[in-house]
This record gives sequence, structure tokens and C-alpha cells, in this order.
Amino acid sequence: MNHPADLKYSSDHEWVKVEGTTARIGISDFAQDNLGDIVWVDLPAQGLHVEANGAFSEVESTKSVSEIFAPVSGTIVEVNDQLQDAPELLNRDPYGTGWICVVEMSDPTELDSLLDAAAYESLIGDE
Repeated sequence: MNHPADLKYSSDHEWVKVEGTTARIGISDFAQDNLGDIVWVDLPAQGLHVEANGAFSEVESTKSVSEIFAPVSGTIVEVNDQLQDAPELLNRDPYGTGWICVVEMSDPTELDSLLDAAAYESLIGDE
């Protein structure tokens, strides 16, 4: 499994790529692999305020429906509209074209509670 070292990870299997004051968010390779073929994504609305650890999206796969949790608090400033017509991008390229949204962080110190790649790999090794 691929877990890029330049990303932060939540214990709920979301990833964060910090880009200045924004956080690009998606689901990890581990998450997409466990979900199976993703067939639908409920994208959050641009302008929505999200709280860290609060659900803001859902993905439906051939196995289940799963909530996606915000790893950081802030306002959604961009959503990946490509997922509406191609939800399989979450499976095919979870760290590239399969991102879900970009959040303008209201409290960047929340990043300190996220895992680095090594800690995340240790976490999923136990699952």
C-alpha cells in the first residue's frame, strides 16, 4: 500500500495535504482498498463549515456506505466535482485526482493531532 510521507493521516483513514493555510483532503489507499469499488460520492457543499472529526461526506461502495470525517476544522473552499461522474477516481488515484475537497483551516494546530506516514502504517498494521 502507498502512504506518501508528505501527507498527514487521521485514524479514520483520511489524508491531508497541507498547502499553506488550506488542507486538501481525501481517503487513504488503505480506506479505498477496504471499501472496494466506489460507486457514489456525496460531495460536501462549497462554503460549508466543518469541524474536526465531524462527518462531512459519504462514499458508497459495492460493500457499504461510509462516512468521511474532517481531519481539520474550517470552511470548504473547493470540491472535486470530477467525483460526481467518476467516483472510481477514489479507487484509482486516492492521493491524486481522487481528492474530495479543500478546506481553509480555522485552526492549523489541529494538524498536530494527525499521524505521519509511519504512525499511520503502524495503525493500519494493527487492523
